[in-house]
Amino acid sequence: MSRIDEARDVFAHIEQAWSKGEKTALLTITQVQGSAYRLPGSKMMMTEKGNMFGTLSGGCLESDLYGWAEKAIEEGEPRLVNYDLSENEIWSLGIGCKGTMEVAIFPIHSDDPFWRSVREAVAQDRAISLAIELPTGVRVVFDETNPIAGDIDMLPEAVARQLISRVENRTRAEIAIVDNRRFYIDTMRPNEHLIICGAGHDAVPVAELAAKCGFRVTVLDPRKEFNGAKRFPMANHLVVEPDQVDPAQLEGNWWLIMNHLQMRDEAALRLALQAKPKFIGILGPLSRTREMFQNIGADMNSAPIHAPVGLDVGAETIEEVAVSIVSELLAVRSARPGQPLHGREKIHV
Repeated sequence: MSRIDEARDVFAHIEQAWSKGEKTALLTITQVQGSAYRLPGSKMMMTEKGNMFGTLSGGCLESDLYGWAEKAIEEGEPRLVNYDLSENEIWSLGIGCKGTMEVAIFPIHSDDPFWRSVREAVAQDRAISLAIELPTGVRVVFDETNPIAGDIDMLPEAVARQLISRVENRTRAEIAIVDNRRFYIDTMRPNEHLIICGAGHDAVPVAELAAKCGFRVTVLDPRKEFNGAKRFPMANHLVVEPDQVDPAQLEGNWWLIMNHLQMRDEAALRLALQAKPKFIGILGPLSRTREMFQNIGADMNSAPIHAPVGLDVGAETIEEVAVSIVSELLAVRSARPGQPLHGREKIHV
């Protein structure tokens, strides 16, 4: 689940609690050093009555966190809580994570314009960034480039400019030191849109797995008997030939070319190249891909081409091939090398 999906679910449960008259708090991991169960930006909610949704530690710390959340709700002030997960003799947890984790707890009120702006943005699937000074709680929410809500007047212009430069193109939550002030920055963007060109039997597990990994999926294939909700219930459907699609409507997306019909693959490739793609994965031998580029008069270096698409995991079945393909999608999305973790002292850093 992506962070914007998680935030949407968490705020939905907060609003449910409000409908019952319960006071609530939002909890988020602001910093991790070493190994921890979840990463910065992970969120959950708690109510004054002990109801909660989500998890930050897999259940190990939530009971203790509730005590702090109860105090934050009662006092109406945010709190920072730090955990050293290596001190198992203190926590008596016996957990495998050996790092440190900082959690911020924010009491959330329905009439707070800052959190209302955040709730509206995630509900509408709009990209936003939060910048919250720790521990003071000074906070600003940005759209792509401008502050839109919060304590805007409390930030010097130079600090605001530096924060904007930090949130641009950001994909992960982090702590940033700006003008000797410590800010938690959390950027949430709409899920990446994956367009699968081809509705063959091997596209089904790719679409299923990609959707589970947080991609919005559209299947492009003119065959009505294959490209529909019965076969791809997790996807949107473009039941047309690629040359009938306006590339301007699909700009900035991720593409998989897997029609198994070279003429249609070439048309899909031409469309993808015109749509300012972030990723084009092409199924099949590299020699076939080179031939397709030659046939359509395009340069393989003109776009982010991944051919053959997928990581080398020895895949043979269509399910294994789907794992290979989606693994590469995840690696590229996270700017990771897609290598084994064996021997690594730290992961997810």
